[in-house]
Amino acid sequence: MTTLRIIGPGRAGRSLAGALEATGAWTVAGMLGREDDVSGAAIGVDLLVIATPDVSIGRVAAAVEPGDAVVAHLAGSRGLSVLAPHADEQRAALHPLVALPNAEVGARRLAGGAWFAVAGHPIVEQIVDELGGHRFTVEDEQRAAYHAAACIASNHLVALLGQVDRVGGTAGVPLGAYVDLVRTTVENVAALGPSAALTGPAARGDWETIERHRAALEPSELAAYDAMVDLARRLAAG
Repeated sequence: MTTLRIIGPGRAGRSLAGALEATGAWTVAGMLGREDDVSGAAIGVDLLVIATPDVSIGRVAAAVEPGDAVVAHLAGSRGLSVLAPHADEQRAALHPLVALPNAEVGARRLAGGAWFAVAGHPIVEQIVDELGGHRFTVEDEQRAAYHAAACIASNHLVALLGQVDRVGGTAGVPLGAYVDLVRTTVENVAALGPSAALTGPAARGDWETIERHRAALEPSELAAYDAMVDLARRLAAG
């Protein structure tokens, strides 16, 4: 049985703990919070996972006395250097490319064929394989770009749907109708790629319709709308 300890009992840490315990191959030796002494956290376990907010990882890693455990973090934008002073060969990164709204849903998603960005010690590859997931390696110098793309795909999409809710609401259309449109659009992207999946006035150069849209929008919505039209034009132009 492989053992791990987690520093950071938030959504990500508890999701990972639940998913790994459910495999039957891992034992969670405990979870430490901000008030706990973490100096000996790397002793007596195979893996120590730092699941704190990104800004705290370096400080927490420095507070842990180096031991035999592999020390890993769950951040998408940070490389392995943030885990100093732990030895290079004992550092690892495991970033789940999936939204974890709470521990229960998160554990199911992590064990449901999720994608993970991995780096460093191969124990993180073992974790992905045992969870039945998919993995790819992101080097330190590419992690900021990788994580930016993840935020665009998830966080920015949610913000964009917030605008859909506001604008569609002025016409009395429920958000669910647009969410169904989003689902089919994402299916098209998965099957055809972004360029072939693009439809709508910007794709066909219908600027008269775009101007009608702009005239119907509140001034506060125009900047986001115009930015997305520009991106659609860029995609259509190849």
